[in-house]
Amino acid sequence: MKKIGMIGGFGPESTLEYYRLMIDKYRELQGEESLPEIFIYSMDMYTMLNMIGEHRWDETVEWLLQGIHALKKAGADFGIISANTPHVVFDKLKSLSPIPLISIVEETCKKVKESKLQKVGLLGTLFTMKASFFQEVFTRDNITLVVPEKQEQEYIHQKLMTEIELGKIYEKTRQDLLAIIKRMITDDGIQGVVLGCTELPLILTRSEFGIAFFNTTKIHVESAIGYCIEG
Repeated sequence: MKKIGMIGGFGPESTLEYYRLMIDKYRELQGEESLPEIFIYSMDMYTMLNMIGEHRWDETVEWLLQGIHALKKAGADFGIISANTPHVVFDKLKSLSPIPLISIVEETCKKVKESKLQKVGLLGTLFTMKASFFQEVFTRDNITLVVPEKQEQEYIHQKLMTEIELGKIYEKTRQDLLAIIKRMITDDGIQGVVLGCTELPLILTRSEFGIAFFNTTKIHVESAIGYCIEG
């Protein structure tokens, strides 16, 4: 079995969810009396967000690379980053990493492709919705990504930063997020929605409106455990 290395902290709530889901998935595949070996290096979410917000890409890569090297030193055989936003620099980070890295974006794209959908919505932080790193991967498989309108993007980001990232889950916020998705179905013709922030599945816990909700946390975990077991 390969040892898993995870960069966590982006934010703490989703890091906890990653750990729980990895344990559950491993036991499902290997039996109740088995556990994976996992190293978690928790880094400061706000440091990352500040660097990305200021487009300090090289600095972001070097900073994340310190965490990857720490995981390698601890004994990890491969790594994951438990958040969507830092994948804005994934390609550069992967080229410099001392261990293999599994991309949350690429793995999510595989799932959407398997579902044979051609147009899906993308919800996440402002950085994720405004950047092109999701679109670049999905476009290669001829899948169109649609993001919410500007005001909706700002609302989603604000709720992520001030509530959901802090473990505050409110029904009013959930209904507002669902209203945005419903509008995107009506106006944009989306056939599914990518929950492109690992905190979003904490509040949008199931698919709604007859379309698939792609839980990027769960997808990433399943890929990591599969690699851990099978290589």
